[in-house]
Amino acid sequence: MMKSVTSTPVARPDEVRRHNRTTLLRLLHVSGPSTRATLATELGLNRSTIKTLVDGLAEAGVVEERVPRPGRGAGRPSLLVLPQPQAAVVLAVDLQVEHVAIALVGFGGQILGRNSWNLRGRMREADEVITHVIESTTMLAGDLGVQPIAAGVSVPGVVRRVDGHVHEAPNLRWTDVSLGERLGGVLRVPVLVGNDAELGAIAEHLRGAARGSSDAVYVSADVGVGGGIIADGSSLRGGAGYVGEIGHMAVRPGGRPCYCGSRGCWETEVGEAALCRALDLPEDTPRGAILFELRALGGDPQAAGERLSEFAEWLTVGLVNVVNLLGPQLVVLGDLLTALPDSVVGSVADEVRRRSLVSRAVGGTQIVSSALGADVKLLGAAEAAFEMILDTV
Repeated sequence: MMKSVTSTPVARPDEVRRHNRTTLLRLLHVSGPSTRATLATELGLNRSTIKTLVDGLAEAGVVEERVPRPGRGAGRPSLLVLPQPQAAVVLAVDLQVEHVAIALVGFGGQILGRNSWNLRGRMREADEVITHVIESTTMLAGDLGVQPIAAGVSVPGVVRRVDGHVHEAPNLRWTDVSLGERLGGVLRVPVLVGNDAELGAIAEHLRGAARGSSDAVYVSADVGVGGGIIADGSSLRGGAGYVGEIGHMAVRPGGRPCYCGSRGCWETEVGEAALCRALDLPEDTPRGAILFELRALGGDPQAAGERLSEFAEWLTVGLVNVVNLLGPQLVVLGDLLTALPDSVVGSVADEVRRRSLVSRAVGGTQIVSSALGADVKLLGAAEAAFEMILDTV
């Protein structure tokens, strides 16, 4: 009796071309201008294949080839392949507790235009936010003469990735808001809504401090505390997209009550209110005044260590738990944590490496501040949008 032979599916030429084209687009989008020779090396493709791909993209207006600025080297310079920002434009929305920022971002990551506004009173209500985002986007797109083909939205809450349903955003007092569906229905583009810390992690991984790191955790401390996780080069999302609520690790049994119903959550010890207490400021102190105090401490390491000692201890306790649990090569501190004096961040990093078994095992987890500043979640939202449409450009 003859044995059956199972044939291995062979990719069709058009599928291979489409895959190569999308891979090339992603590389140009994230890494920026490059020569054909470099593209061939990075992608492992021969030069004739790269030529065919680049010629097709140039004809479609997606890329442009240009002679670089004159250098000192002899010989004819290689042409640079440059992404054309207006070939694909997405909407990025960064929804925070106190304000909203939007931007139209072009292929290659260039911000073409932006707008922002503060949230107070009724302006925090979901209906008001959605209406204002749509109106502001329409005005900005009209001024720039472009139209977004996808949208990414960063939200400080628990978000269902598949449809952009905001299960809960407690600091905004939102519950069960169909944000993705409502925005997509009016804007008529695909919309991806993500947790703010997750999108911050994606931005840092692609364009910031975690670039080149395959395992990293982004810790975002604002009014609340959240985490975004990059594992083996990809964003870790958990069941239905719910993951990264590291601010609700119970680190201080019997500690301060948290809105989640527990006590002693990490964010009650390292969130904005905790930082105000450490600085002897009222808990409703404006953000600018908090940053001013932290900058003033930056020039006096001894005073910084004394005033922020308890805050730094609780930051260390939480980070040790994060490192022991997830084993990242790198931890990136975001939002208010980026304003901590370097001396404080350095001492926290040393303590985490000393106390964490996993950190010692991997040769010492690095702890650094975000490289992208206030735009980190806006850029993360843009990358989420591009992820949906780059293969269609």
